[in-house]
Amino acid sequence: MSALPHGKLVLVGFMGTGKSSVSRLLAEKLAWDRTDSDEEVERAENRKIPDIFAQDGEQAFRDMETKELRKLLESSQSLVVATGGGAVLREENRSVMLEHGYVVALTAHPEQIIARVMQDEARPLLQGDVRERVYGLLETRKGAYDFAHLSVDTTELSVEEVVDLIVNAWKQHGASQ
Repeated sequence: MSALPHGKLVLVGFMGTGKSSVSRLLAEKLAWDRTDSDEEVERAENRKIPDIFAQDGEQAFRDMETKELRKLLESSQSLVVATGGGAVLREENRSVMLEHGYVVALTAHPEQIIARVMQDEARPLLQGDVRERVYGLLETRKGAYDFAHLSVDTTELSVEEVVDLIVNAWKQHGASQ
């Protein structure tokens, strides 16, 4: 992998598109560290995200997310960063991602997302009717991931196939710089 540039590979996308799974294999393949912005917020706050949402609200969580994301992306180490699904909602976050990394948007068909997240009670934005919430949030976030350098539909791909697509596209991107 020595032909690859150093830096950051940033995975964005709606919940359930595979950011966590893809980031783990991608980091392993590149022999880089991997982190998740949601995990960093939980570590910094010493609380789980649903508790942060319940106690402080979504806006406070988004502030914490921005702070941790900036810290991760401005560090000097090569890193694979999986972001929370809503990290792209702030222009400041999108700008820092593009400034410091190669951004990959993972997408999936809504029904595939629903199947993947249906049993996950740790997602505060999915309280209530999961199908209705997923479709509503997808509509609200339509176009939010379009700023990424690359978009990969994970609906019918294995994690390995997604990782290979990302690495190949990133190589080409680095070669064209």
